[in-house]
Amino acid sequence: MRPCQSGPGRANVTTAAAIELRAVIAGKTYGVDLSNPRNLAIPLQFDGPQPRFFGAAEARAQPFRGDGFTGDTRQGGSCNVSEITMVPHCNGTHTESVGHIVHAGQAVFESLPQSLMPAVVISVTPVSAAEAGETYRPAVEPRDVVITRAALSAALAGYGADELTALVVRTLPNGSFKKTAVYGERESPPFFTADAMTYLVERNVRHLVADIPSIDRMRDEGMLTNHHIFWNVPKGTRDATEEMRQDRTVTEMAFIDDDIGDGLYLLNLQVPAFHTDAAPCRPVLYALT
Repeated sequence: MRPCQSGPGRANVTTAAAIELRAVIAGKTYGVDLSNPRNLAIPLQFDGPQPRFFGAAEARAQPFRGDGFTGDTRQGGSCNVSEITMVPHCNGTHTESVGHIVHAGQAVFESLPQSLMPAVVISVTPVSAAEAGETYRPAVEPRDVVITRAALSAALAGYGADELTALVVRTLPNGSFKKTAVYGERESPPFFTADAMTYLVERNVRHLVADIPSIDRMRDEGMLTNHHIFWNVPKGTRDATEEMRQDRTVTEMAFIDDDIGDGLYLLNLQVPAFHTDAAPCRPVLYALT
């Protein structure tokens, strides 16, 4: 930004410099469309319908009060200051680190050394677990629907390792109902089979973004099978090891609009600098030309 000269009768205005960004991915050069960033985070309305998972209460925002101060201009306060209560894992779009399943994992923002990374967007249709013929632990139930290795393999045919730093998975059917869905006792949202998660590890996907509330089955007896596979943590253990993958993240409860086509993008996964295993996030896609 460069301010124009000002003087008597001349207003102070600024002009935005044109920014051209190019990316080289797998030996190919692409232009990056910075003019139309696509947000994959579900906007969290504290005073309206909002997505929730695992029986968590709604995320809440209320005016901060203390020492005679009220943080609400509508209630006579000098400014608005909100106090927010939420469970990042259960209230809206969030990103997790390996710290989610081990005693001493690094903070989630420390698992994201890159500001921009190649990302492939795919659409898959979950199928009945009974018909999938793939494995999961614990045993699946008749009502379960799953994302399979076969579906991922078909959707990712033709993409190389340099393009798969991140993977964005949209489940079908897609719809705005995902923005306010309350996943409770009766619902059985889709999840990945263990074979599917093993496939993503084999393809060296380091940042997984999905529009489901968890990559694991909602009621899984606490096993978190897919989380353990993805972060290379032996099943049944909570101890940090040298082999666990601290460079991988899982983003859940995203929303991918229908007008975002399948294909290759740049992803900016924005996470606050919280020293926690999970935090609210804002994944942003940029189209490549």
